Amino acid sequence: APAAVLDVAVVGLSGRYAQARDLREFWRNLREGRHCITEAPAARWDIAPWFDPERGRLGKTYSRWAGFIDEADRFDPLFFQIAPRDAHYIDPQERLFLQEAYTAIEDAGHTPASLAAGSRVGVFVGVMNGQYGGAARHWSVANRVSYQFDFTGPSLAVDTACSSSLTALHLAMDSLRSGACEAALVGGVSLIVDPTQLVALSAMGMLSSGDRCRAFGDGADGFVDGEGVGVLVLKPLARAQADGDDIRGVIKATALNHGGRTHGYTVPNPKAQAEVVAGALKAAGIEAASLGYVEAHGTGTALGDPIEIAGLCRAFGSPVERQACAIGSVKSNIGHCESAAGVAGVTKVLLQMQHGEIAPSLDCEPPKIGRAHV
Repeated sequence: APAAVLDVAVVGLSGRYAQARDLREFWRNLREGRHCITEAPAARWDIAPWFDPERGRLGKTYSRWAGFIDEADRFDPLFFQIAPRDAHYIDPQERLFLQEAYTAIEDAGHTPASLAAGSRVGVFVGVMNGQYGGAARHWSVANRVSYQFDFTGPSLAVDTACSSSLTALHLAMDSLRSGACEAALVGGVSLIVDPTQLVALSAMGMLSSGDRCRAFGDGADGFVDGEGVGVLVLKPLARAQADGDDIRGVIKATALNHGGRTHGYTVPNPKAQAEVVAGALKAAGIEAASLGYVEAHGTGTALGDPIEIAGLCRAFGSPVERQACAIGSVKSNIGHCESAAGVAGVTKVLLQMQHGEIAPSLDCEPPKIGRAHV
């Protein structure tokens, strides 16, 4: 089919991230280059028993910092006709995603009933952490939204670690193009509900030794963890135009692969990264030279950042010197939102398009990669 037939429109979006109760505040923070990483609020937990600045201490975290959502425990169950006693047992990630799903539908100028004929709306959510209540119930994050809003399309929770919300987006695109649903809610959610999450990341040596995520910057030694929730409302472009929807952006293609076996379980593969980027460009019918901005994964690690740049350079082709393309990472502002990291990056790109400017990435001077314009 011609590429235009397969284009998918973003007709609504919402989100909450560190020090941003909504996307208006999120854009203000991005535009002004605000550093939104803090120590855990006192209402969450006392970090002192868990903290030790020395790396490698069993059962301890060497990081005290993260990007925390304010009032992540606040929820109005009666608005959604949920009994307060039942809401107490619902994972706060599930509650937050439900709230933002409703907000995104409002942003699209719809009610749940008006979004698609026959309620054929799919729900695709990236979620990977589940310490609340002692057991993960990822399936319920998506199913809760479908149940509350009477949606009859596919309802999937996706856990592919840090790529979860972008994998959810890829699956939603497939469902829209196949006709399995006529509209879709796509996003991700991640909360740090227990300090053991920081302990686990410390045990793997993934966290920054300070409160900075130096994406593509010299001295990068790990990421800062972060909380986030974001939702996109998608429709096939032709359907959105026919319905008179406000189109915030158009997704022309997505691509998905795995790095296979590398030098380590968490070590990325530059060849595989190049192939997946090149595949998406080919499917979209877009030349790499036409791109003006890339929102990268950019975790701020000494190993991962150079590999990501190498993969992009391969995908863009040679000679790279003739091309100018800005690159950035939202993680420098809000930390690594894990299963919501992808939707945070997509949201940043959409907001930059809306406002016609590129937000600065923080702590990237001097750059670690000479060719990266951050």
